[in-house]
Amino acid sequence: MHPVVTAAARLAILRGPMAQIIDGKAVAAQVRSEVAKAARELAGRGIVPGLTVVRVGDDPASAVYVRGKRKDSEEVGFRSVEHHLGVTTTQIELMELVAQLNADPAVHGILVQLPLPKGLDERAVLEAIDPRKDADGFHPYNVGALSIGIPGPRPCTPAGIMRLLKTAGCDPRGKRALVIGRSNIVGKPMAMMLLEAHATVTVAHSRTTDLPAEVGRADILVAAIGKTELVKGTWVKEGAVVIDVGMNRLQGGKLVGDVEYAAAAQRARAITPVPGGVGPMTRAMLLVNTLELARAAHLPAT
Repeated sequence: MHPVVTAAARLAILRGPMAQIIDGKAVAAQVRSEVAKAARELAGRGIVPGLTVVRVGDDPASAVYVRGKRKDSEEVGFRSVEHHLGVTTTQIELMELVAQLNADPAVHGILVQLPLPKGLDERAVLEAIDPRKDADGFHPYNVGALSIGIPGPRPCTPAGIMRLLKTAGCDPRGKRALVIGRSNIVGKPMAMMLLEAHATVTVAHSRTTDLPAEVGRADILVAAIGKTELVKGTWVKEGAVVIDVGMNRLQGGKLVGDVEYAAAAQRARAITPVPGGVGPMTRAMLLVNTLELARAAHLPAT
C-alpha cells in the first residue's frame, strides 16, 4: 500500500537545499479547494457567489489576467461574468456600469481590471464600487476598516502573504517585520496586516537611508518595491522568512524578484520563489474575498 499523504504534507513548504521553499502554487491550490467546498455548501442553501470583472480596452496582459480569474471562479463553482468595454468607453459609461453592478443582487464581488485606458479616472471608478462588493479590497472604506480592525475584504496580495506565512509556520507575533515598498496595493496594507498580527513593523522605501541595516534586523522580510534583485542575499538575517513580491523580467524573458534569491536562500529559513510564490496567492485570495462577500450579503453575522 502507498503511504497516506496528508493535506498538510501536500501544502506549500518543500525542503530546498538551503532554505525552505514556500510553494505559492500549492498553497493557492489548497485555498481554491477550501473555497470550492464552502461554495458547494452555499449552493445547497441557494446561494451562488458571483464575481463580475470589468475590463476596458484591449491591454494583452489584462486579458490574460481576467481570463485566469474567470477560470478560477468557474472552477470553484462561482457565477463568473466579464464585461469587456471598448477603448473608447467614457467615464460616464463606465460609472453607469458600476452602478448597475452595485444594484444587481446576483453580483457579490466587483473587480475593475487595472490599468484603465488613458482619460479614465481610476480612483473615481474604484470609489464608485459598493464597499460591500469590493472584491479587491481597495475601496477607501475597506482600507480604513483594515486600519481599525473591522472585518471586510482585504487587498489580495497582502492577504495571500499572511496565508503563506501561516503555512510556513511563521507567527508574526513579537517578530521584527520589514516591508519594503509603500504602495496602496501591497506595502501599506501589508504593514497593517502584520501589525494586526502583533509584529513590530518597519516600512522602508526609496528615502530609507540604510536599507541593508533594516533588512539585517528583520525576522520577516516582505519585498514589494519592483526593483530587480535590489535586496542582496548577504543583507538577509540568518533564519529570516523572506517573501518576494517582485516580478521583474530580464532580457531573455526570465522572471526574477526584488530579492537576490540564491544568496538569500543560503541565509533564510524560508523563502518564496519567483515565479510561483506570491503571484498565485493573489488570484486565490480574490476567491476568498468574493466568498466572504456573498456570505455577508445573504447570511446573518454570527
